[in-house]
Amino acid sequence: MARCGKPFAPTWAVARTLHVFVPRAFFRVPEVWGVMQIRHLPYADPGEPDVRSGARFLLWLGREQWAGQLAALCWALLMQLGIAALPLGVGLAVQAVVDRSGGDLAVAGVVLTLLGVAIAVGDMLLHRAAVTNWITAAARVQQLLARRTAELGAVLTRRVAAGEVMAVSTGDVERIGWFVEVLSRFAAAVLTLLAVCVGLVLYQPELGVVVALGVPVLAVAALPLLPRATRRADVQREKAGRATELASDTVAGLRVLRGIGGEELFLTRYREASQEVRAAAVRSARSWALIAAVQVVLPGLLLIGVVAYGAKLAFDGRISVGELVTVYGAVMLTQHPLRGFEEMAMAYSFSRPSAKRAARVLALSRTGPVAGTDEVPRGDLYDPVTGLLAPEGCLTAVVCGDPDAAGRLADRLGGHPAGAGAEPETSVLLGGVPLDALPLERARTAVLVQDKDPVLLSGTLRELLDVPSSGAVNPRDALAAAECGDVLDALAQASPDPGGDPMGTRITERARSLSGGQRQRLALARSLVTDPGVLVLDEPTSAVDSHTEARVAAGVRRLREGRTTVVLASSPLLLDVADRVVLVHEGKAVAVGTHRELLRDEPRYRAVVSREAEASPPEPSASPASPASPEFADIEESA
Repeated sequence: MARCGKPFAPTWAVARTLHVFVPRAFFRVPEVWGVMQIRHLPYADPGEPDVRSGARFLLWLGREQWAGQLAALCWALLMQLGIAALPLGVGLAVQAVVDRSGGDLAVAGVVLTLLGVAIAVGDMLLHRAAVTNWITAAARVQQLLARRTAELGAVLTRRVAAGEVMAVSTGDVERIGWFVEVLSRFAAAVLTLLAVCVGLVLYQPELGVVVALGVPVLAVAALPLLPRATRRADVQREKAGRATELASDTVAGLRVLRGIGGEELFLTRYREASQEVRAAAVRSARSWALIAAVQVVLPGLLLIGVVAYGAKLAFDGRISVGELVTVYGAVMLTQHPLRGFEEMAMAYSFSRPSAKRAARVLALSRTGPVAGTDEVPRGDLYDPVTGLLAPEGCLTAVVCGDPDAAGRLADRLGGHPAGAGAEPETSVLLGGVPLDALPLERARTAVLVQDKDPVLLSGTLRELLDVPSSGAVNPRDALAAAECGDVLDALAQASPDPGGDPMGTRITERARSLSGGQRQRLALARSLVTDPGVLVLDEPTSAVDSHTEARVAAGVRRLREGRTTVVLASSPLLLDVADRVVLVHEGKAVAVGTHRELLRDEPRYRAVVSREAEASPPEPSASPASPASPEFADIEESA
C-alpha cells in the first residue's frame, strides 16, 4: 500500500530541530482539535454504517472521520503549497544573482527557509494524521464486523462463507483504511493544483495560461484507462480468492485425500489455479504500469513545451530569467500533487470491492424491530414455521431426517432468521414474545443454542467455564452432568504441577489435544453452567460412545429438571429420556409423543431412528441411564 510520501527527506532534520524550540503542545494540535487518536481506540460506539452499497459505505466512513480528514487536509495543504511555492523562492534567488542584488538574495533565502520549515512541519504532521486516519478507519470497520459477528453468532457462516468473513476482517479492512487515508491528501492535491494554476496565471499570464490548460488534462488523462485496470484487478482478486479457498480446503482435508489417493489431483487443480492468478496479476500490473507511464510521460511533455515556449519569451525579452525558472520549477513540482490523482484512483479501485464485501456482511442482521425491554420472557417456545412446541419446564427432543434442516431449525429457535436471500420468516415465540423483537442481550439470556460443532477457545478450564450465567449451576455439577470425569483426569495429568488442579490447566487452541467426544462434553458443560431459560442442543453427543451418552442423557435431564430444554437428535438414548418427542418431516412437525410411542406407531419416525433402534432396541424395564447393548464399542471419535 502506498503511504504518504517523503519527497524532501532533509526537511526531517529541520523538524527534529523544531522539537527543541517549539512547544510540544504545537505537535498535539490534532488532539486539541478533538481528532480521534489511536490510544482512544476502540470506539465507544462505531456507529450505524450505510451499507446500501460499497461506495456509500466508503463515503460514510469518510464522513464519520471528518475531524481527522480536516486535520490531514490542513497539514497536506501546508506541505504541498510549500512545495509548490519553492520555485518562487528559487526564481527570486536566480533573479537576485542576475541583478547582483544582495538584499534580494537575502529575501530569497528567508523565503526558502520559511518554506522549508512549512514543508517539514506539514510533512511530519500529515504523516501522523494520515496514519491515524488509516488505523482508526480500519479499527472502526473491525469493530462493526465484530459487533455483527457477535450478533449473528454461528449463523453468520451459514449466510456468508467463512473465508469471505476472514478476507473482509483482514486484507479488505486495510484497503478500506487506505482509501479513507487518501481522501484528505487527494483533496489537498486538487486544491494545490488549482492554486498553482491560478498563481501562475497571475504571476506570468503568457506561460501561466499554458500550464492552466495543460494541468487539468494531465489530471484526468488516466481516467479512460481506469475501468479496464479496475476490471483486471477485480479478476485478479477473484482468482486469488478461489486459489486461497482451494488451498484451505486441500489442507483441511489432507488426511482424507491421502487416504483416497487424491493428493495429486488437488495439487494439479491448485497449480492451475495459481497459474491463473499469476496471469491475471500480470495483466493487472500491465494496466497499472500504463497508467503510471501516462502520469510520467504527459507531465514531461508539458514541461518540455513550457520550457521551449518560455525560452522563446525570455529570448525576446518578454519575461525575465527568474520568471522562467519559477514557472519551470512550478510545472516540475506539479508531478507531486498529480501523483495524488493516481493514488486516489488506485485506492478507490482496490477498496471499492472490499467495501462492497464489507457492506454485504454488515447488512446481515436480525429481523424484526427491536423492542426496548429489560424483561426476559418466559413460557412455551413455539415455532410458527414448523409448528414445533416446546412446553415450559419440559425436555423436548426433536427428530429431523435432514441434519442441515436440524441446524437451521436450531438457529431459528435461537431467534435468528433464515439465510441471506430467503423470504422473511415469522419469528419464534417465547411466551408469546417474538425473539427477534428482543434486544440481543435479552434474547441470548432467554435462549442459548449450542451448535453441533461448538468452538472451545484456548485458556484454562476455569476460564472456559467462566461465562455469563444465572449462578444457579455450579461448574463442578455441570462437568459431572456432562460426564467430564475423564477430561478432568487428562487435564490433571497435563498440569505442570504434581497433583495440579485440572481447573487451572491450560487447554490448547480449539482443545485439539482432546478427543472429539471430550470437546463436545466440555462444550455441553459450558452450556449447562450458563443455565439459560431455554437451552437448545443440536446433536450434543454425536461424538460420544453409547455408554457415556446414556449417562450424559441422564445427567442433562437431572440438571435441567424444571427448565425448558430442546434437544435435536436421533439417538434413542437421548430420545428415551425426553418428556416429549416431536418428529419434524419436510419442515413441519407431523407427530408428537414419547420415544416408545412414536417408535411403535409412526413409520416415518422409525425410518429416521431405525439404525440406532436396531442396535439398541428399547426395553420398557431398562433404566434411561443404563448402558446400551455390548455391540457398541466404548470408543469416542478422535479429533
